[in-house]
Amino acid sequence: MNVNKQLLAAANINPTKNSSQDYIFALCENIEKNELTLPLYQRDLSWTLKKCVELLNYQLLSKSPISAISINIINNTDPEYAVPQVSFIDRELLPNILRGQMSVVDGQQRLTTNYKAYCNHPDLKNVVLDLGKGEFVINTESVRRNQIPVGILLNKDESVLIDYTNQHGVLSGVLSSLLQIRGKIKTYQYTINFATDLSEEEQINWFEVLNNAGSRVSIIQMRFSKLKAHGLDIYTQYIHPYGNKVSEYGYDYFKPQKTHVSYPIAALNPSYELLFSDKHASNFSTMSSDAKDSQLCKLKPEQLQECFKMTLNALDKALQFIEDNDLKKHNRADYINYLIGYFVYHQDEFTNKEKDKLIEWYNNVNFTNKSNTARRKIYSDLLEL
Repeated sequence: MNVNKQLLAAANINPTKNSSQDYIFALCENIEKNELTLPLYQRDLSWTLKKCVELLNYQLLSKSPISAISINIINNTDPEYAVPQVSFIDRELLPNILRGQMSVVDGQQRLTTNYKAYCNHPDLKNVVLDLGKGEFVINTESVRRNQIPVGILLNKDESVLIDYTNQHGVLSGVLSSLLQIRGKIKTYQYTINFATDLSEEEQINWFEVLNNAGSRVSIIQMRFSKLKAHGLDIYTQYIHPYGNKVSEYGYDYFKPQKTHVSYPIAALNPSYELLFSDKHASNFSTMSSDAKDSQLCKLKPEQLQECFKMTLNALDKALQFIEDNDLKKHNRADYINYLIGYFVYHQDEFTNKEKDKLIEWYNNVNFTNKSNTARRKIYSDLLEL
């Protein structure tokens, strides 16, 4: 019986032997020095503040360790092979990749949470250790006498903690306990699984198996993240402004974390069609299942930026239209995304008759329990108003 040679070769390699452990503070120091970075394809930060607090408490209180993180060691720095790297948090593209560069394939959210505490990042300003409750909590009010900000407690410089306790006399009496807690986190060890010189395809496959099991949202995010190499950051230039505009008007569509990308991407369909297509196609509605990430990623950066601009302008009009006409704010993204499509295709000032028709549509449309086909027809009919 013939046995596949590749199977035999794989049986002789055990990648699980290539692992080690390292302290949280050592990993944070590597992040600070840009010795520990992220591959360009990595998606944006997705953890909520609540999720960050859960991690901090797990590290402080749990009797079992955190799952391992996965790192690809880059020894082959040939630009034709090595995946471009970006820094943590601000995602700045690194001009050079040095031999031995450590690139995080899986573990970005956990490492970033710890690094934000280490550098006292403002994102964690409302996270405090509550000595009475015995855990990290979110506090949006003034810090209480028995609380200490996580960015002080776990600051890279121990003197910051000492100075803080001196300034808050009641805490000086428990400094030894605070140092013990700090020491627990400082010396908390993560298991690191290493691989060497994985291709981009191999890294993405590793990430997907570990983290997402091939979820569509993460693939979309990876595709757009790679545009950073061309000077376009979809998160800061489009997705975050979209979310901020919606939030400013009192909406909260992004409770399922995955939707904070899929809704804005689907909203780009009208501008894409108007700029680069002859006519509207039924499967180019603004519902998330019709998101055309692959087509959008083929555009030149300046073309995609034009789509961003047109869509955000239409979003402003949609939100203001709802506000000006005292319309009900439905907790469903379709209402806003469909209006975005209308205002992209109808950029001129509309007549009172057209406005009345749009108000009537908004007040009577129903997306509940509708098939994708039915929802596409609703969108097509809207464009014909």
